Amino acid sequence: MAEKTNPAFPLAPSNGYTRSDGESQLSADELKRKKKIKLAIYITVFVVFQIIVITTMSLTVMKVKTPRFRLGNINVESFVSDSAAPSFDTKFTTQIKIKNSANWGSYKFNAANITFQHQGATLAVIDIAKGKAGWLSTIKRTAEVSLKSSAINGSNFGSELSNGVLTLNSVGRLNGKVAIMFIMKKKKAANMNCTIAFDVAAKNVKSLHCK
Repeated sequence: MAEKTNPAFPLAPSNGYTRSDGESQLSADELKRKKKIKLAIYITVFVVFQIIVITTMSLTVMKVKTPRFRLGNINVESFVSDSAAPSFDTKFTTQIKIKNSANWGSYKFNAANITFQHQGATLAVIDIAKGKAGWLSTIKRTAEVSLKSSAINGSNFGSELSNGVLTLNSVGRLNGKVAIMFIMKKKKAANMNCTIAFDVAAKNVKSLHCK
């Protein structure tokens, strides 16, 4: 019985085409090139995304604005005036507002004071204790104020009382720092400049304007 022998060469593919070593190498190189292109695309997308994030943060979160330092509601407890003398004596409570609602970081401020004036003449000074306003927030403090006209020497003071409207001013300055994400601190000074108009006849506040 005759023995079966294996062919000396491998059988050709059924389609009749045999891939050469050069073509196999070319396919491998093409695959590597496509992988490199994909990697480059991923890196580019990542870099662009980071640029967008950093730009957005620099325009919003990292942008530091000056906090606002204002008087709030005023509740008049007493108001006595005499246009003939002329003189006045008033007591009231007011809110002191430190508004840090525009910053994504806390505002830590030093002790300060607020001066109440009439045409530059100082009527009273109240102290503001140091403190901190949280990020995107406003703190309010209540203060009692007592004012007398003994320091006023203006010639039109009596006319103001006779006309029924007494105008006073409050000025102050807070010095502090805004801390952003515990990595950046920027000095910011908040100024107060408020105008208070008292209605002499009604014995209350007619208007309060701060800028």
